Parts: sequence; C-alpha cells; structure tokens
Amino acid sequence: MSEPTFDHAADPGELREGALRRLRRLVTLESPSDDEVRLRAIAADFSAELVGLGAKVETRDAPGVGEHVIGRLPGGDPTLQPVMILGHLDTVHAVGSFDPVFRVEDGRAYGPGTFDMKGGWACVLEALARLHAAGRTPRRPVLVVATCDEETGSETSRGLIEELARAADAVLVPEPPFPDGSAKTRRKGVSWYRLTAHGQASHAGLAPDEGVNAVVELAHQVLSITALADPGAGTTVSVDETAGGTASNVVPARAWAVIDVRFTGRAEAERIEAAMRSLEPVLPGARLELEGGINRPPMERTPGIAALYERARELAAEAGWPLGEGLSGGASDGSLTAGIGVPTLDGIGPVGHGAHAADEHVEVADLGRRAALYHRLLEVL
Repeated sequence: MSEPTFDHAADPGELREGALRRLRRLVTLESPSDDEVRLRAIAADFSAELVGLGAKVETRDAPGVGEHVIGRLPGGDPTLQPVMILGHLDTVHAVGSFDPVFRVEDGRAYGPGTFDMKGGWACVLEALARLHAAGRTPRRPVLVVATCDEETGSETSRGLIEELARAADAVLVPEPPFPDGSAKTRRKGVSWYRLTAHGQASHAGLAPDEGVNAVVELAHQVLSITALADPGAGTTVSVDETAGGTASNVVPARAWAVIDVRFTGRAEAERIEAAMRSLEPVLPGARLELEGGINRPPMERTPGIAALYERARELAAEAGWPLGEGLSGGASDGSLTAGIGVPTLDGIGPVGHGAHAADEHVEVADLGRRAALYHRLLEVL
C-alpha cells in the first residue's frame, strides 16, 4: 500500500458537525424493514446525496421490499480494484417508536437506527463530502452499496452483494463497533431453522390414545437439538420461539420451534446442518418438517482481514486513538463478503448503545473521528 496522503485539513470537529447534520436527516427519514414506501423514499434521498458527491448511481428494485442503491465514485488510479463500502438503510423500529424521532441530549444522538447503522452512513457521507469539496479523490474507485433488507435476512440483496464484492479489493462496513469502539474482524456465522412436528389430533379426554402429541414430539426434538451446542468451539444453539396445539381438550396435531445457531467456523456449521437434516421422529406416527439452513457464513480472521484492520489501526493511532478488534456473536452483510474471500473490516461505525432498543443512540463526540478515519482510509487504501 502507498504512504498516507490524507488531507490533514479534515478537522474532526468540523467532520463531527457535518456528520451530525447528515445523521439527523437520515434518522428523520424513518425506514422500517416492512415499509416499502419509506424504504424507497430513503433510497431516493440517499441516491441524491451520492449524485451530489459526484457518484454515478443506479438502483436495483426489490419488489415488496424497496430498492438497493449502488453508487460508483472515481478514484485517483482507475486501474485499481474499488474499495466497497457496504451497509443497510432499513431499521427494526416501527414508525413512531421514537418521539421525537431524533434528539441530541447529554452528548448522545437518539433515534431509530442511529446506532444500527445510520450513524455509520452519516460518517461515510461526510468523509466523501469533504473529499469532494476539496477536489480530492480516493486512491481507489469507491463502490457504495446500501441495501434495504439486512434486518430481515438480506434475501433480495445477498446475490447482489456477493456479485459486486467479487470485483472489490476490500470491503468497509460501517456497522456498530464493540462498546469500547473496537472493530469486528471476526463474526459468528448464523443458521436459522424452523422445525415443525406433525402429530394426530384426538379428544384429550375421550380418546387420548388415538392421538399423536406433536408438542411432546417437539419437546423430544428440542432437547436433542439444544444438546448440539458446543460452547468450547463457540457454537450456540438457542430455541427462540415455540408454539403448538389448538385447544385445551385436543391432543395437539402440530407444534413448531424456531432455532438460532451461531458458530465460528464452517466445520461447526456443517456439523449442525447435518445433524438437523438427520432428525427422526421419536413418537410412532409423528412426522417432522424442517425449513431453513445456513443463513450467513462465519467471518474468519484471514490474513487479508488482518492486514486491512492493521492499516485502520495505524491510521487511528496517528489520529491519537486506539482501535481494537474482536469477535462478534452477531452477523452482518460483511459476513457475506468475507465468506467469499474478500478482505472485510466490519464494525467501524461510531460508538453507541441500544441497537434495536428504545434507547438506541450514538456518541456525538465519536462521529468526527470516525468520519476522519473513513476520510483517511479512502485516501490510502
């Protein structure tokens, strides 16, 4: 990599104020994952922002969901592969969950998606704006990808993300960091399953022996499934939702459970997958139905990821602050890009707290230094 050529005039204080203004606008445009109209509105606004920064923008339609935004900005050396900045515009919060929608109090900016992950986008946009205003270009071309369905599993965007990432040299993901501000160089992968037990309904008082109790069958299966966890290997298995039965005097003919699995390596993902596919009924006459599978691969700390993190750590140190790293139990779209072998640095959005909660916020003081970090990364990568 080349020696740093970043613009020292990018003052973190000015960047902070600019990022805060952008954050206010992004958060005010509420964008729940289940609101296609609002997701299309924020995609249009985000697209206009990128066009104003000199990007060529296209959108990919996701009927029933919204739009994915793809922005391409030129680099100083057009022969280099681009750096991709990847994130999402959807949030988990229903419209009206925050009143007011956005507020700043005691050095914190509160609102839906402030932490996950509009704060990160505000920092990225401010960094790009400062480069554009100064007539400077990033060293590499920049590919900005903002999706609208990450919070619901990236079903319509996964193929697009992987397609675009294959042409990138590196991927930066402005998702939330750890509480101490550390980046995420490893993430657990995720599998999701829905197991349905089918039995036979019967009158619970008059003919209980003629029924096949689906709830009991499911209970057998749940005990077997949870025993698949291996904490020593970093594998967790959680039964998150269950339901079954129709009435108090009926032997239940149907019961189901949703199972969440987290793992640090592919071998564990495949072990759990094989075990789930080989489940057999315990009760005579019962039948099992399994849906789901591996949703996101683990993000493993490859040499490429380690080198990308080290570059970011050096730049943060030059600015006078430490950037640590760690393993996250949660997944993001960065897991997809890392899963196809592209060096990915995740969790480099601003510090905050309360992701998906009623007190979701970011620390205003951190907006400036994160925007400055993006500014510098784009100058040197």
